[in-house]
Amino acid sequence: MNRLNRDQMAERVARDIPEGAYVNLGIGLPTKVANYLPQERDIFLQSENGLLGMGPAPAAGEEDWELINAGKQAVTLLSGGAFFHHADSFAMMRGGHLDICVLGAFQVSVHGDLANWHTGESGAIPAVGGAMDLAIGARQTFVMMDLLTKSGESKLVEACTYPLTGLACVSRVYSDLGVFSVGAEGARVIELVDGLSLEDIRKLTGLPLEG
Repeated sequence: MNRLNRDQMAERVARDIPEGAYVNLGIGLPTKVANYLPQERDIFLQSENGLLGMGPAPAAGEEDWELINAGKQAVTLLSGGAFFHHADSFAMMRGGHLDICVLGAFQVSVHGDLANWHTGESGAIPAVGGAMDLAIGARQTFVMMDLLTKSGESKLVEACTYPLTGLACVSRVYSDLGVFSVGAEGARVIELVDGLSLEDIRKLTGLPLEG
């Protein structure tokens, strides 16, 4: 089965971020999106630890460890970029000033519910961070994730079984096997990787996905 690798997933998300958008990239996989944003587009990346105007990751050996994102990764700052108090950053997130946030997830329901902070398993370490603020504060929430768990279970589900981060907040899921829209009308396939059919993806997810 063909699958997109993590860089290909990040590049696919970057293609759908429009000119002029204010965007937060969540910790982990979503941070890779910064490296694939088209240079011809003015896109403003915000980080919850107090940055606006982040650029791509610095070259090896050129890191400034006083300039990091929320995941403690070294970043660059574009011309005109700014840094500010953590509280001001969360006011941006909660106040509806972000156009898009890109988050990872343990599960996303067909109606756009998001579970990404805790599996509910004994011994699992909960880590919500700013995800709840972003999920309800951004105008659109995109999710990047592998479509299946290591044991082959679908992370795109009819209803989330893990503790919820937000209700009906996700509009699009970018995965290693395809891109899906989710929302009030259920889940729909936008595109699939080469060699994967609509019937194949229905079997993998156990969902009656529309094409």
